[in-house]
Amino acid sequence: MPIISVFFGIAIFMNFDDHLPPHFHARYQDFEAMFTLDGELLNGEMSPKQKKLIAAWAALHEEDLRVNWEMCQAKLTPFRLEGLRG
Repeated sequence: MPIISVFFGIAIFMNFDDHLPPHFHARYQDFEAMFTLDGELLNGEMSPKQKKLIAAWAALHEEDLRVNWEMCQAKLTPFRLEGLRG
């Protein structure tokens, strides 16, 4: 599962050949969750503060996330995306 971004201790991943709907995975400490490309929680658990950060990050990168999703579906390595800055 390639890491596409890391910010504030949150790691964002995308799988190759993953199932629909298009989504990404996020890990923070003991939390792990899946989010839609527009930042909505699909399943899993995430702390409220990090969930808000992930949603804000996804809103900034939604188009890039769609490109990365297509790249993963084609078994191409997705590109890294800039994280949020404090």
